[in-house]
Amino acid sequence: MKIICIARNYSQHAAEMGAPQYERGSQQALSPSFFLKPDSALLLKNQPFFYPEFSHEVEYEVEVVVRIDRVGKSIDERFAHKYYSSVALGIDFTARDLQREAKAKGLPWTLSKGFDGSAALSDFIPLAELGGDIQNLDFSLSRGGQVLQHGNTRDMLCSVDRMISYISDFMLLRTGDLIYTGTPAGVGPVAIGDVLEGTLQGRSLLTCRIK
Repeated sequence: MKIICIARNYSQHAAEMGAPQYERGSQQALSPSFFLKPDSALLLKNQPFFYPEFSHEVEYEVEVVVRIDRVGKSIDERFAHKYYSSVALGIDFTARDLQREAKAKGLPWTLSKGFDGSAALSDFIPLAELGGDIQNLDFSLSRGGQVLQHGNTRDMLCSVDRMISYISDFMLLRTGDLIYTGTPAGVGPVAIGDVLEGTLQGRSLLTCRIK
């Protein structure tokens, strides 16, 4: 099982990270950057996130997550919708200090993104129960009643169907593979004692306590 994460898929998040901003439909947006997390990164069933000793600057990034339902390779974008039927809410925890150091040295982001417990994940909900349109899902992340991030999948630079098609040109997609589809603006630090709450289409799906 692979955990595939799309980078800079919302323009305002790209701006807050100081990354280049692309227009929807541009060649850069249609060829999204992505990275992988190991399966040991998964944090399920509202388990707590334990702040790692190797970082002093862990940040949250809330994302809609798609689960692949069938095996596919070189999938035509027109048929990509046949490869998923449910979505979840996830948090991509990032050791931002390690990421900055890696970027400065021209190294991969693996240490900052792929550590154990860095991919919180809610239960999956059939897309049909959420209105059926994967490109019109409202989602948010809050802490103590304060909204930290709010986004809608219609604002993605690269659509879910396009990212599935693009990724499958490079690697076989298998049943159970997960795609974290990118985060909107508003990422920020977590601290021990925080309780993060995630909603999708107004439904509370994810609670994560920081310990």
